This record gives sequence, structure tokens and C-alpha cells, in this order.
Amino acid sequence: MIKQIFGKLPKKTSKSSSHPNGEGVVAVNPYHTPPPTSNRPNGVYEPLPSFRDVPASEKPTLFIKKLTMCCVLFDFTDPSKNLREKETKRQTLIDLVDYIATVPTKFTEAAMQEIAKLATINLFRTFPTAANNESKVLETLDGGDDEELALEPSWPHLQLVYELLLRFVASSMTDAKLAKRYVDHSFVLKLLELFDSVDQREREYLKTILHRIYGKFMVHRPFIRKAINNIFYRFVFETERHNGVAELLEILGSIINGFALPLKEEHKLFLVRALMPLHRPKCAAAYHQQLCYCIVQFVEKDSKLADTVVRGLLRYWPVTNSSKEVMFLGELEEVLEGTQAAEFQRCMVPLFRRIARCLNSSHFQVAERALFLWNNDHIRNLITQNHKVIMPIVFPAMERNMCGHWNQAVKNLTLNVRKVLAETDQALFDECLAKFQEDEASKAEVAAKREATWKLLEDLAASKSVSSEAVLVTRFSSSVTITTSGKASGS
Repeated sequence: MIKQIFGKLPKKTSKSSSHPNGEGVVAVNPYHTPPPTSNRPNGVYEPLPSFRDVPASEKPTLFIKKLTMCCVLFDFTDPSKNLREKETKRQTLIDLVDYIATVPTKFTEAAMQEIAKLATINLFRTFPTAANNESKVLETLDGGDDEELALEPSWPHLQLVYELLLRFVASSMTDAKLAKRYVDHSFVLKLLELFDSVDQREREYLKTILHRIYGKFMVHRPFIRKAINNIFYRFVFETERHNGVAELLEILGSIINGFALPLKEEHKLFLVRALMPLHRPKCAAAYHQQLCYCIVQFVEKDSKLADTVVRGLLRYWPVTNSSKEVMFLGELEEVLEGTQAAEFQRCMVPLFRRIARCLNSSHFQVAERALFLWNNDHIRNLITQNHKVIMPIVFPAMERNMCGHWNQAVKNLTLNVRKVLAETDQALFDECLAKFQEDEASKAEVAAKREATWKLLEDLAASKSVSSEAVLVTRFSSSVTITTSGKASGS
């Protein structure tokens, strides 16, 4: 009787029961609900039965329980801590991934909510600041070893959570109209923030998942494009550090490929304001291949954009970075391949002024890459059609290469292009040659006069070195008059 009375009295909560997740386990729940304890009696993280071991009618309930069970985070900074619990969670995630791939019915709203909560708790986190963790993109450009790249220590769990989320988004059993309540703008924005991860494996998963979300949730498409724009703006104009620019550009390459014609003004502004400024950062080599693909996609969609793209390239053309200049020349060739005659004529004068400077570059790879443009049939045809404008611009640069470039390969390529120009219009070629020789003779005459001026100045300075009298030099177009300040004041 006394035992029954004491049994009805409330028991004092012990210290051990105040942490139902056990030592070293951190429960994080953004919905501010207490962590579930029904599957962890006495603070023990126990595995649940496999889906193969329960009847079909109980699988949906077990699915929810397993999702809830995996909303517990473990400390991976210490590999020796909670080994059994970590393995239990890993096996549970594997079971969930397999189940999602074979689920026979539509996902319920409760299941979608739990999947979104699982992803939120396990994936969304804050990365170290730039001061403590410099961008691995820049380190790679400086010759860093790929094996030294920082990897996410909790990847054994993260990978399975990403795989679960990917299969959920791609599943035909996921109703987009219902799922958009949980895969909302906030969820997408947090996914985009994860693209700054230093772990390339994580960025690859994010790339695939975001692309699937873009395809499945049409209502989110404008928001996703705008959010990516904002990431690019901050990267170009503020930080110049972000690890996921290449992956974001890969997604945009597929998106641009699906743009309907005629292109909307929004998409053209995206090209001018977001994509073209990406040529400016020093680390552009890390994502230039993907950026070039996006740019070429725009030109193929609308050839009238070629003039805009070429002028944008000229605006951001590197001055002191030769390797970047070679990249720009390669991109320029791809753009010109999709350029029609009318657009080419609008930009050919400033374009070939820049190419002429590249022809005379002391860096042989820059000069070679510029000369290789004449190997492209389409570009050569455009040049031939407009040779009366282009030949006078590039001819002096080629003659200077023939006379004084240090690299023999550049000289040989220049000779080949020179022959092409002569075959195109021999009369104009001879006229350009005569003008070049005349200009060179005029330059030599000016240089001789300059030398004579300095020689007279040096002789006069030597004769006056013993006195403190100042020397005044006055230059005229036809002769040089040298007088002393004393004579000037007496005249």
C-alpha cells in the first residue's frame, strides 16, 4: 500500500536524464521542440528496426521515427567519441535513403516536414570566416596541393543526408505543390550559402540538388536566379572570395541553355551585370571554363549580344596578367565563332586595336594565341570581308614582330599571317607597308633630333660645370637654341 502511494508521487529528474542524447551528443532543433526520447530510453541512442523487418502498414510510421532519430548531431572533431552512436545514425540514414528510392506512395505532409527538418539540422551551418579560413580557390591558383584541401569531418553523415535530400527532390512521389511549403525560399537560400564550402564533394551534391529544385519547383526559379546574382555581386564587388562560383556557373549554364527566345530583358541584364564582371577578379582562372560556356550560350541564343560581350571583354581585359590574357583570347575566339558580320563590324575597330597590342606582347603565349585567331575559318572570313579596316590596324604590329620579336615561333606565325594578308589584297598590303616604312623613318628622324638635343645639352653642361650659372634650353620645331639665363635676361 505504501509502495503504491510513493509510486504516484512525481519523481525528481536526475542529471543524467536531463541530457537524453547522452554525452558528446548535441541535439539541435530549429522548431524549438524538445528532442524525441521515445527511441532512446535512459539516454541511449538505440537503432530502430529495418524497413524489411516491419509490415508495409507500419513503414510510414517507422519512416517518420527514423527521420526524427537522425535529427541529432554528433561531434566529429574527436574521432574516438560516440563511435557506436555515429555508426547507428549512419546505418539509419542508409536505410532511409534506400526506402526513399522505393517508396510506393506519395510522401505525406508530415514526412515532407520531417525531411526538411532533417536537412535543416544536419546541413545548414556557418562556415569559418575568411580571416580564419582563406578561400581554397586562391590557394589552388597559388599551386596548392589538392590533397591538402580541407574536408568536412562529418562527411560520412552529410553525404547520406545529401543523398536523401536529392532522392526526395527527384522522386516522382514528391508533390511539388505540397513540398514547396517546406522547400521554400528560406530553405533554398540556406542551400545556396552552403556553396561556399571548402569540400568539393559537398559542392557537387549541392549543384545537383539545386538543379533538381530549379527544375521541379518552377515557382522558385526567379528567386534562385536573383539569389545567385546577389552571390556574384558580393563576390565581385566586395569579397573576391567564394569557393562555389564554378558550380553555380555550371547550374546557370544549363539554365541559360533552356531560356526561351526571344530573350527577356531580365536575362540580358543578367549577362551584362552579373556574368561579364566575373572576368574582373584575380582568381577568374578557377571558374573561367564555366563562365566562358555561359557567355557563349548567350551569343548562340542571340547573336546580337556578340557586340555587348566583346566590348565587355575589352572593358575587363587584363593589362599585366599574361596567363589571364591568354584565357581572354581563347574566350574571344569562341565568342567570335558565333558572331555574325553585322555585329562583328560594330566592334571590330576597338577589338583589333587590342589584338594588335597582343601581337606585340613580349609574352610569347599571348602573341601566339592572338595569331591563332587567323587559323579559325569563320574568323578569317570575317577579317577578309572587312580587311580594308582591319589590315591597317594590325599591319604595323606584324611588321614589328618580323623585325624584332625574340621568339622564333611567333615570327614564323607572323610570317604566315602576313602572307594571308598579302593574298587578300596586295595593293592595300603594299600601301600599308609603304606607310609603315614612312612612319618608321619619321620616328627615326625624331629620335635623331632628340639625341642631338641631349648631346648639345650635355656639352653645354660640361662647359659650364665650373660655374654656378644656370642653363636654359629652348626647343623649336626646326632647330635647337641654347642660351644661358644671363643672356636671356640681357636680351
